[in-house]
Amino acid sequence: MRVLLVSAAALIALSAGAAGLASRGLSYPASHDDTPRLLVVARGESMHSVARRLSDARLLPDSVLPSGRLLTLYARLSGADRELKSGEFELTASMTPIEMLQKIRAGDVMTVPVTLPDGLTLEEIADRVAAQRIAEREELLRLARDPDFARELGYPASSLEGYLFPETYRFARNTPAATVLRELTRQFDAVWTDADRTRLHASGFSLHELVTLASIVEKETGTPAERPRIAAVFLNRLKRGMRLQSDPTVIYGILRERGHFDGNLRRRDLEHDTPYNTYRRGGLPPGPIASTSLASIRAVLEPEPVSYLYFVSQNDGTHYFSKTLREHNNAVNRFQKRRRRRNQNES
Repeated sequence: MRVLLVSAAALIALSAGAAGLASRGLSYPASHDDTPRLLVVARGESMHSVARRLSDARLLPDSVLPSGRLLTLYARLSGADRELKSGEFELTASMTPIEMLQKIRAGDVMTVPVTLPDGLTLEEIADRVAAQRIAEREELLRLARDPDFARELGYPASSLEGYLFPETYRFARNTPAATVLRELTRQFDAVWTDADRTRLHASGFSLHELVTLASIVEKETGTPAERPRIAAVFLNRLKRGMRLQSDPTVIYGILRERGHFDGNLRRRDLEHDTPYNTYRRGGLPPGPIASTSLASIRAVLEPEPVSYLYFVSQNDGTHYFSKTLREHNNAVNRFQKRRRRRNQNES
């Protein structure tokens, strides 16, 4: 037994000594070149394969043994070869081989940005995420439209439409769709202040109703300063039992039903009944129609104190607001004629 213990101790000491010698040979960079280089490590790839590719790419220095073999030996002795992570890694020749190995072992993968502006639909968000090869489009849409997943995240809604916060994010390639959605909704929760939640409680709206109306304000607003005034119009109409008559809700209903919209909203579209046609149905639609900024949420919680009931585009990103239907109809005729004249001059 004593012989076995001595032999085991000697073996451990020998391994530690070999690892120390190998580490000294791997503590110097191949060069001072800081140019980023991409290394993609496949799931289950061996340390020998990774080291060989690093050597072929001239990211490893020449040492006592060929660099790839020495790094493989060090990884085996230190146990790193059993802990390699897959993914895309950004490396430079100015890093030491040990630093590269530590980065791969820790899973410090390269991330890419994806910018999600205000007012995107679930489809548009999925398109942008998929375009960066962050997550699969169809899987992201499937999960985002799963009521059980929405409830798991704390939202009593049939989908996550409206709850994916607009922001610039960074993700690794091939991130699970659930991870992406959790981060976007985590940011939605993070931006709320105690004052926002107090105002929500005082408003009489549920969170879902608030986000639904805020998403309509988001899609109707061309000039940020108008958000509280546009919110006031819709709130005034709801209080009077008037229909919201919002074009973006009609368009969203068309997209949900047909999968596309050609950009031209026709009278027959306004007359076609869908759950989102606020010309045909009273109250709020079933849910949000797009992602919404915190500014639009706060516009609904703190609307401008005005009595306007109507607004029409002035074709420059702003709106003309009216208190009476007669004034509104006059404004519609004036601005529609101006737009027609402009279109005729351009054609």
